Amino acid sequence: MATDPSKTVQDVEVSENHDAGKPKRSSIAHRLYTGQVAYEFVVKRKRWYTISAILLLISVLALGVRGLNMGIEFRGGVDFQAPAAISATTVSDVRGAVEALKLVGQDDLSVTTIGDNQVRVQTQPLSPDDVTKVKQAIVSVVGGQPEDVAYAQIGASWGQQITTQALIALGVFLVLVMGLIWVYFRDFKMSIAAIIALIHDLVITIGVYALVGFTVTPATMIGVLTILGYSLYDTVVVFDKIRENTKDLTNTRFTYAQAANTSLNQVLVRSLNTTIIGVLPVAALLFTGWFVLGTGPLKDLGLALFVGMIAGAYSSIFIATPLLAQMREADPDMKEHRERLNRRKARGAERIGAKKTVTVAVGSAEAAATATPGLVDAEKLAAIVDRKQPSKQSRSRRKH
Repeated sequence: MATDPSKTVQDVEVSENHDAGKPKRSSIAHRLYTGQVAYEFVVKRKRWYTISAILLLISVLALGVRGLNMGIEFRGGVDFQAPAAISATTVSDVRGAVEALKLVGQDDLSVTTIGDNQVRVQTQPLSPDDVTKVKQAIVSVVGGQPEDVAYAQIGASWGQQITTQALIALGVFLVLVMGLIWVYFRDFKMSIAAIIALIHDLVITIGVYALVGFTVTPATMIGVLTILGYSLYDTVVVFDKIRENTKDLTNTRFTYAQAANTSLNQVLVRSLNTTIIGVLPVAALLFTGWFVLGTGPLKDLGLALFVGMIAGAYSSIFIATPLLAQMREADPDMKEHRERLNRRKARGAERIGAKKTVTVAVGSAEAAATATPGLVDAEKLAAIVDRKQPSKQSRSRRKH
């Protein structure tokens, strides 16, 4: 690099040293990791608990008042599939033809397309005569013969069996996850906090389904099971950092809550980046299923993943970690450690106060000597300082 010839070597060295002395602006991730910037997640845990309680209450009320719109696979019904040349109006035309039959109990009629050559109609259970009428209505729009329309009766008992098996699988999953976290971290309270966060995510996701009225299908169950993995991953990442920072904690000057909050700030950017990267394609999936296709498994799967991943990121930061810190701070060893830190802090405050007293005494004596030099001599000055300064015996008693 060319330099100004008018500058001497000494001028160049001074300039380089001056630039080197300027502090470099670090990224927010680096400042969070090093503790230069931190947010008190654990201290403000009551705020997060309140927000979660409100969300959970809304979800439970939605489930109790509106309920879930269970798909044909769970409540039983009839599934029709017919070959058709799909156009922009195929779905609306077929729906209008079936609704024109005015069959009893068919308010939640479902009409979708499969690929670009099939139309699918799902209804509640029908009598044999009504099945024939629906077939004729379908072929009146798409063409062909009633015999070309395939249909299948799905019993409600089958849906109940699937629901029971899904609940059993969910229970087994939660038990295994709790045991795995307990063994891995060797801390049972970490497993409790992680499971509470998982249940939090499940309830909120199901509550959103009840609020928006989306149909619960097998794709929904796949999405719900998938979000459990995302939520668990975020929580384990935070807990692993907490385990690292709380190792040999009793020999440090930090409480468990402070160490947990530091760990959370250190992995905060990583958790947010992971969530954003995961949510963006899911949002595209949900948009396609909801606004482009209008219905189908993409919409059901996309909503479960979208809500669940956001809820999982929230619970790992605002629920799991503060809850873990609260439970661990209640342990006897952590109480003793916190009390020891408080005593050490109190002794430090006493020493600082004693130094300030001596400084004030010396300053007062010097001011008096300056104002009346003939009245205050060196011996009196020393006596004033001795009276203000704590004795060795009192300092020894405080130490013991």
